[in-house]
Amino acid sequence: MNNFNKIGIKDFTPDSFGLKDKWMLISAAKPDGTVNTMTASWGGFGVMWNKEVAFVVIRPQRYTKEFVDSTDSLSLTFFDKSYLKALGYLGKVSGRDEDKIAKMGLTTISDDDVPYFEEANTVIIAKKLFVQKIEEEAFLDKSIIERWYPEKDFHYLYIAEITKILQK
Repeated sequence: MNNFNKIGIKDFTPDSFGLKDKWMLISAAKPDGTVNTMTASWGGFGVMWNKEVAFVVIRPQRYTKEFVDSTDSLSLTFFDKSYLKALGYLGKVSGRDEDKIAKMGLTTISDDDVPYFEEANTVIIAKKLFVQKIEEEAFLDKSIIERWYPEKDFHYLYIAEITKILQK
């Protein structure tokens, strides 16, 4: 039994701009049940196609992208400040190289086969609706490419419908 309660989407009022200083974990499971996660700080919430959605971006070389691409749903988990060191580690070390989730002492639980972490304080479960690679030609401000994409490893943009929000 976990300590989370489902809340209505209208009861969730994220401060999207305040979240830029907080990190989240993007997590997914492959069909064989293996789980991977990555730390992210870019993304947002909004409405698209009359649905409440989350926007997340993942670089092509990230191991977690394989997991997100292999399933219909993913989770976004948010933690209190005491987890900053663990989140930093989870953003730097690849799950290809070690079981970084276990090493950081996180407890994986799931909701309809979508993994998240018992230690989180907010969990968003979302169903993928859209994915597209961000293309260099689409940038109007080319300085963004110079600053954030010197290796031309443009993110993939995922738009996912928020299907459930859990809070402690």
